[in-house]
Amino acid sequence: MVSHKTFAQRVLLAGVAAGAVLLGAGAPATAQPPPPNCTAADLAGIMSGITAATSAYLFTHPPVNEFFTSLKDLPQEEKRDALRDYVDANPQVKADLQGIRQPAVDFRNRCG
Repeated sequence: MVSHKTFAQRVLLAGVAAGAVLLGAGAPATAQPPPPNCTAADLAGIMSGITAATSAYLFTHPPVNEFFTSLKDLPQEEKRDALRDYVDANPQVKADLQGIRQPAVDFRNRCG
């Protein structure tokens, strides 16, 4: 079983890696510096906040935590289907998690 700490580390690593790719994708070597608050460090700070908020949410919502924990051994397609079915059946959970992830959406919209 993957510990919550390991899971959180994997989520953070994936977010930082994705952000680094987004920040560097297609940028020529002579590109202008990123807009203010659009650096890899800014993204890492945002992702660490999202990871902490997700952890707090899962610890304070045991049924949601149990659901996400149950996904760990499923194939990727089954995880995606199960997640879609779960959030369709639990719109408040969906809204809560979207709210937690909103800073990453804002970053992407602001920084490209």
